[in-house]
Amino acid sequence: MNTEERVQKAVAYFKQGYNCSQSVVLAFADYYGLDESFAAHISASFGGGIGRMRETCGTACGMFMLAGLEVKGDYPDQELKKRNYEVVQRLAADFKAETGSLLCKELLGLNKKRADGTIPEIKIVATPEARTDEYYKKRPCIRMVETAVRIYCDYLMHN
Repeated sequence: MNTEERVQKAVAYFKQGYNCSQSVVLAFADYYGLDESFAAHISASFGGGIGRMRETCGTACGMFMLAGLEVKGDYPDQELKKRNYEVVQRLAADFKAETGSLLCKELLGLNKKRADGTIPEIKIVATPEARTDEYYKKRPCIRMVETAVRIYCDYLMHN
């Protein structure tokens, strides 16, 4: 499967209702021989900026989870951890360079200053928003899914 096919696969998962992290991980489930249900469950907590707390973007978290499958060896091994952290840091830098941030709240524009210079408090709620046409218009999430999959595919092709 080529990069654009993986991108489309991930976007299709997102449009089916999977969260951003799940969409990235599920796009590579076949590549790693992962059961789709297992892949969806193991990545479920990272959507919405980790549990919808608007922290690290779930698509980036999905890439980082996949990166752990690439670094071969047996834990706990310091060199193995080092190699994994290097890969994660590289993927994070590429994602940030492409999107401007690793933080969900920044990518969504939720931390913009008000006219008086204050930043509004971000209300953390567990209930995800309904996936409507309006949702897709106001959220950059599909673009983040596409970006994460392209970055990860590029990593796989060049390593």
